[in-house]
Amino acid sequence: MTIFDNEYIRIIISSGVIYLFIIAAIRLFGKKQISQLSVIDLVFILLISNSVQNAMVGLNSTLAGGLVAAGTLFIMNFIFKQLLYRFPKLGNLIQGKKMILIYKGKLNKDNIEEAKLTIDEIMELLRKHGISNIRDVRMMMLEMDGNISVISGEIRSKKGEKR
Repeated sequence: MTIFDNEYIRIIISSGVIYLFIIAAIRLFGKKQISQLSVIDLVFILLISNSVQNAMVGLNSTLAGGLVAAGTLFIMNFIFKQLLYRFPKLGNLIQGKKMILIYKGKLNKDNIEEAKLTIDEIMELLRKHGISNIRDVRMMMLEMDGNISVISGEIRSKKGEKR
């Protein structure tokens, strides 16, 4: 008899592996704005959660099996957050880093491409912040959590002149 013969231990291990897989897959396939999911993103998340359910609990559809799987996910999430707090470099690896998309009215095309954002999406985000022209942006940042921060206002040249 091995440790994997215990049904609840198997659920714990399966749930933990699925948790790590989903984090790695989301990181690998990129993110834009996690806080503002599109319909496609929402459907994707719903389908992923349904597709991995059986992998976590197997044939055990009991209340206890579901609670063990959910409890494992809560514990894994807590541990992961503690690790990210204690090891900032791990956070950069898992969550990504913040990226400047616009600085002093100029697009950072490399970062925009890396973030997989289109110019239309950039302009939509600016309009949501009440800005109609890229030249009016002092800084636009894709934050680690997927939110977009925008700072607008007068941009001055090196000689102190308004642009």
